[in-house]
Amino acid sequence: QLHPVESGGGLVQPGGSLQLGCAAPDHKVAWYAFGWYHQAPGKERERVACISMNGARTDYADSVKGRFTITKDNPNNMVYLQMTSVQPDDAGTYYCAASNVGCEYKFDFWGKGILVTVSP
Repeated sequence: QLHPVESGGGLVQPGGSLQLGCAAPDHKVAWYAFGWYHQAPGKERERVACISMNGARTDYADSVKGRFTITKDNPNNMVYLQMTSVQPDDAGTYYCAASNVGCEYKFDFWGKGILVTVSP
C-alpha cells in the first residue's frame, strides 16, 4: 500500500516561497494522481492542487491559482508543490494524497502531513 511522505515544510515569510515534496516509497508516482491538501488551524481540510496520472492535467483551488504549482518528477519519483507569494492564510498543515483513479475521485492514500508556518 502506498504511504506518501511529505517534506519541505517549515517557516516562510509573507510574500516568500517554499517548495513541498511528496515521495512515494516503493511505488511510482506515474501510477497515481496526486493532490495537495491544506488544513488551516480550526478549519476544514481543502484540496489546493491536483495533478493527473500522466501529469498532463492540473487543477487548483481559486485561493492558490497563479501562486502555487504542482508538478511530477517521474525520474526522481517525486511530486512537488511550489508555493510562491505565500500569504498568512496559507499557514497550516499540508497533506499529500494519492488516487489510483484520478483527480475527480476519492483519494485513498494519505501522508501524515507537514507544517507550514507563515511569519515575518
